[in-house]
Amino acid sequence: MCRSTHRIADPIHSEVHCAECGLVFEQGELLATPPPIADAPGSDGSGRGIGPFARPGGTRRVLGTTLSLARDGQGKRLDWHRRYEFQHLRRVMQRQTARVADGPLDRSPARSEIAIAGERMGLPPVVISEAEEIYREARLHGLYRGRSLPASVGAAVYAACRRYSIPRTLGEVADAVNGRRSEVGRTFKVVQRGCGLRVPGVGGKAFLTRYAQELALSPKVRSNVEAMLDTARQDPELSGLSPHGLVAALIYLAAEQNGERRSRAQVARVTTVTEVTLRSTSRLLERIWPSGHAPESPPD
Repeated sequence: MCRSTHRIADPIHSEVHCAECGLVFEQGELLATPPPIADAPGSDGSGRGIGPFARPGGTRRVLGTTLSLARDGQGKRLDWHRRYEFQHLRRVMQRQTARVADGPLDRSPARSEIAIAGERMGLPPVVISEAEEIYREARLHGLYRGRSLPASVGAAVYAACRRYSIPRTLGEVADAVNGRRSEVGRTFKVVQRGCGLRVPGVGGKAFLTRYAQELALSPKVRSNVEAMLDTARQDPELSGLSPHGLVAALIYLAAEQNGERRSRAQVARVTTVTEVTLRSTSRLLERIWPSGHAPESPPD
């Protein structure tokens, strides 16, 4: 197509493509046959351990026992003595399962809550798996003792979002788990200190991309907001502002300057800030930058 004779074989993507236009000529399988495993001493050489990757808590490795309270295995109805006995056994089994700290999350209500919260916020499976791992580690350290299940699940989900730089606020996580924002925040601090988690901060640009997409803003407005955001970080008068309120105010001003005006109520709803915060931050920015544009940052 481009009359080029230079082809590149990419072993990582398992394909052969053109060096000029990128046209793919050949594309192989991404997954090859597993390499032969050397027989360990005492093994039968059956090659066990080869198979697809299963994330922790991803499958029900332990099926457990299902106790019915009305009929036996043959379908016959039980008398009240046997029903009471099986009811007592089921309560004991559920209590013992909930108390096991080092077991899998297959039968724990926390796993279903994490899955529901991840589905509500649209999180990828790798973030949900990370939240399950953080929850398991915090439970091993006894950090959830005396705390509610929504606060514990919310802290694990919020920590996983922060570790993968997913732009989700603490209020959104609290709403997804049906918990209070203050309780989720306190539990997150306890988990962070107790487990020694290295949680990076989510910059304003990550929220900017998400908010601009929901507000259908043009790339020009996004670039203007990014430039204003870089300048605002170096301004000492804007150091104490909330990052969400600052991003919301910059989006509101930049959209108005470029002829893509969005109402305060619309911007406040998308950025999850109040209209009062948006109005006060916008007035502060207009007072600091009277021309309506951020001053250019000095050269390094």
